[in-house]
Amino acid sequence: MNKTKQTFIVAFALFSLFFGAGNLILPPYLGVQAGGNWYLVAFGFALTAVIIPILGIYAHAKLQGTMFDFGKKVSPIFSSVYCVFMYAIAVALPAPRTASVTHEMAIVPFFDSSTLLTSCIYFALVFLFVMNRSRLLSLIGKYLTPLIVIILLIIIGLGIYGGSSETVTTAVSSPFALITSGIFEGYQTFDAIAGVVVGAVIVLSLKTYGEGTFEEKKKLISQAGFIAGFGLFIIYAGLIICGYLLQASFPENATRTEVLTSLSQLTLGNIGTTFLSVLVALACFTTAVGIVTGASDYVSGLFQDSRKAYTITAMLSSVIGVIVGSYNVAFIIDIALPALMFIYPITIVLILLNVLPQKFVSETVFKAVVLVTFIFSIPDFLKFLIPVDNLQGVLNSIPLANHSLGWVLPALIVFLLLNFKNFTTKRLAN
Repeated sequence: MNKTKQTFIVAFALFSLFFGAGNLILPPYLGVQAGGNWYLVAFGFALTAVIIPILGIYAHAKLQGTMFDFGKKVSPIFSSVYCVFMYAIAVALPAPRTASVTHEMAIVPFFDSSTLLTSCIYFALVFLFVMNRSRLLSLIGKYLTPLIVIILLIIIGLGIYGGSSETVTTAVSSPFALITSGIFEGYQTFDAIAGVVVGAVIVLSLKTYGEGTFEEKKKLISQAGFIAGFGLFIIYAGLIICGYLLQASFPENATRTEVLTSLSQLTLGNIGTTFLSVLVALACFTTAVGIVTGASDYVSGLFQDSRKAYTITAMLSSVIGVIVGSYNVAFIIDIALPALMFIYPITIVLILLNVLPQKFVSETVFKAVVLVTFIFSIPDFLKFLIPVDNLQGVLNSIPLANHSLGWVLPALIVFLLLNFKNFTTKRLAN
């Protein structure tokens, strides 16, 4: 196969992997909130919703293994717990959110029914597809993503062309605060988790294209990752700009879902909005089936490919989906924050450590940096469980902790100190 064609096939697969329909509600809302400073939140959003996930794929290309290999340098026990925790989060948060997004975008505009009814029907169908492992979804998926991308590009083009310069004045905020708001909204895409959980699938699929050396595969994935990342950034940045330009046209205090729905209404009219709603609902459904299938496969593998374990996991995942998915999108996003503040820093650090050259990331470096990241992430996690005033002393003593990034400098300092120590030791030994 032609190498250029090969690269674009892998790039499209990567794009489809990260392009979750449930994520579309996030960028326009950021644009509304940021106003004229949209480029700052776009930068922050790109860091955690584009760059880190793509680096996760690159890390998989270097490891040529499974998700377990991401954390095994810390310890096998840590890596096992990390894997279980990642799948638990995927099942409990992004999967149910797809049902809630489907309800708010595809059901509410046309039917007066409860979210619980939608969630029950939705996850009954998810369970049915997971148990039958239908190939229909993969076939639908090949056509869904291109259709949604085409419609989004039309929305973005019309939104930018017809956007008003008379925008609503937003609350003044510091540039760094705007960047961090983009970073944390990027957490809600769950794409860094997706990169670690299912990135290995892309690496393994390269075998279907014939034999290739390690460096050839790494080059292919690097080029494909850049293309996919560029595509994601264009879509996300375009939606953020549209949110900014059309903010005066949205209902006051509109939710994330309402902003996206209003955006499509303003640019495409009723027919276009209906079409987009149906496509988003279908894409959300395929995402939910993929998550539940992946989690069920993982648990089944722990029990020697037990069919019973697969069924029980699929059933429990669907029940959790019904319960969590019966709440509105805003509530699910809010309850996701504590878990994301806990797992995302560790995931980001593991991705970066696995990307760096081997000489900088010994087992000692892995263990120390991950441990420090974990410890300094605790205040960010606790902020959602206890009054912030009780933590203010701790937050004030840790750089960037008031921005929920208290783990960044300690992790970087430990990384640099350990590498300086290793460099000095080797130099003295020689």
